[in-house]
Amino acid sequence: MLGLSMESQATRASLLSRVRNSSDQEAWREFDETYRELILRYCLARRLQTADAEDVRQLVMLNLAKGLRTFEYRPERGRFRHYLCKTIRHAISHHAARPKSTGRALDTLEIAEIAIGDVGAPDDVWEREWMDHHYRIAMRTIRKSFEPQSISMFDRLLAGQSVEDVAAEFGTTSQAVHKVKQRIRNRMMELVQEQIREEDEPL
Repeated sequence: MLGLSMESQATRASLLSRVRNSSDQEAWREFDETYRELILRYCLARRLQTADAEDVRQLVMLNLAKGLRTFEYRPERGRFRHYLCKTIRHAISHHAARPKSTGRALDTLEIAEIAIGDVGAPDDVWEREWMDHHYRIAMRTIRKSFEPQSISMFDRLLAGQSVEDVAAEFGTTSQAVHKVKQRIRNRMMELVQEQIREEDEPL
């Protein structure tokens, strides 16, 4: 039932290494694709309007383009997700305080303070959004690697249908539906743990 996708995907650690080169446009495209939704969702959870959240996302990308050039992974000072969280929070504060007619990114000194300073503990909203982010990425991989029928069953379970109703709809047994659910959940947990481990690897 499980057929692994042959698509090669760079680890998050290697992606973070590549974006330190500002001329690697493909790496920045992948980075934006990977973290765009996380940044926007966090901003919206902090009660920003959609347009303001998009402005902050663009500001974050400008700031990261500067900061990641000299970013050094130091576990004792926090992980990449802590650094990203603080960068977003700085951008939110900066966006809220600036005159609406300007679009200045944080200057080099401010970026350096974020990069080398104590990143602090992320808030609960960030931790929730960050975990949801990894579940979304894992689910994309799962959709490419499990049979369509298994994915359809799992989607219906996520939507609130009972195991019995799903079994009846697909002409199978409740036990078979339970097995599909467990296999996908197990694979999702494996992927999330792998993604987090890769993201926390030294650059």
